[in-house]
Amino acid sequence: MFSSLPGSGKMDAKNLNSGPISALVTVSRFAQRFREYLEREKILDVCHRVQKLLDGTVMLPVLAEKLTEQHLQKLRESLPPEMTYTLTWVQNPVPSKAAQVQSPTRELCRKLQHLVLGSGGRWSDELVDDLPRSWQRHGDLILLSEDKFRAALWKELGPELWETVASALGARRIARRGRVSPDGVRSPTVTLLLGQDGWVEHVDNGIRYAFDVTRCMFSPGNITEKLRVASLPCAGEVLVDLYAGIGYFTLPYLVHAGAAFVHACEWNPDAVEALRKNLEMNGVQDRCQIHQGDNRQLELRDVANRVNLGLLPSSEEGWPIACQLLRKDTGGILHIHQNVESFPAKALHLHSGHLEEKQLQQCPEQALSNGRGDRTAQRNCRNPKDADIMNFGREGQAAVARCAWQRWAETTGARIRVLLQQLHGNPWRTNILHIEPVKSYAPHVYHIVLDLECRPLS
Repeated sequence: MFSSLPGSGKMDAKNLNSGPISALVTVSRFAQRFREYLEREKILDVCHRVQKLLDGTVMLPVLAEKLTEQHLQKLRESLPPEMTYTLTWVQNPVPSKAAQVQSPTRELCRKLQHLVLGSGGRWSDELVDDLPRSWQRHGDLILLSEDKFRAALWKELGPELWETVASALGARRIARRGRVSPDGVRSPTVTLLLGQDGWVEHVDNGIRYAFDVTRCMFSPGNITEKLRVASLPCAGEVLVDLYAGIGYFTLPYLVHAGAAFVHACEWNPDAVEALRKNLEMNGVQDRCQIHQGDNRQLELRDVANRVNLGLLPSSEEGWPIACQLLRKDTGGILHIHQNVESFPAKALHLHSGHLEEKQLQQCPEQALSNGRGDRTAQRNCRNPKDADIMNFGREGQAAVARCAWQRWAETTGARIRVLLQQLHGNPWRTNILHIEPVKSYAPHVYHIVLDLECRPLS
């Protein structure tokens, strides 16, 4: 049996967030079955606790706005006659542990709901879906993605909307990221929604980065590579960073890796302004020279122990410059960034749907072209982020990706050898030291870094 809730139809959002809540009460031996049904139908109110009452019955809080007569009818039909329940009101519900910890997204939703209702608007699931679940934080500035806050109602709220968002997220400034401008310098199209300027400061691994979010790119997804760069043994070395930006890699090489000197190349004047400031803030300005402009016109030759080529989706255009920068007597190491495709369909058997054994056996993982053994090859091919590559069977997709990376690395090594021989007139050897997966860039496309050793044979 059940007792109907007062009134009819869906409850409004205001009633759901204050005062009594609706709940389904049943005897304890049926409680787990009821709970599984409510969770499966997504009508269990997880913001309040399931409680055992003094008479031995169990109270399960439910979302009244989602609970329909069809749910109740289905529940009655699926239960044996002795399995009874009552639908009632609970005056003093106990918040769940999760609800007591007010997450930023929950606080954002709560405050915006209050703003919309207070402005005479209607709160809806569509508005909830239009709220961000994640964002970038740079000090007191929140950077939102472009695909949220698109509903027409938000525009009607005016500046109060962004003041409310800032208050909910503990910020003072709000900006929204757009697509990267195809202007050749990868300028971001960022709109400042609240605040006077876009200058922010970000700290990674003890390094301070200052930049204007409306004019310069910053990729938090590259943090693993910046940490790796910081651990490289570069003491006493001269490095050239062909695509320095605001100093993403220039600074780790100088501050932590111990590079003696860095030539930083950058043609975006806004990034150069930030780079100068960052070098000074971190106290390494005396060990770095900035070369502003097109690095293809760079006059440096025969100076580098290492060259960093951190450009996506491909740094291929910079390979010839990198070759001329390496010391011709000893050579050096190239750190080559690239987005590499690894489509699983190319490695699937057309009939069985499994990986072709023959194709996997041909994977260069088995032995490197420089003659090193299987253990070295497997170390070079390892992928600590296998779990991120998703399409068909984790082991299969990871194997396909590793093979694609290794094939690209070996092809790149061969092409660099040709470039070096053409440049210097004598043969060189290249050696794959390491292949580092940085992050997923797109479905079946991974940002990787190849550490390629280049030495003259003579």
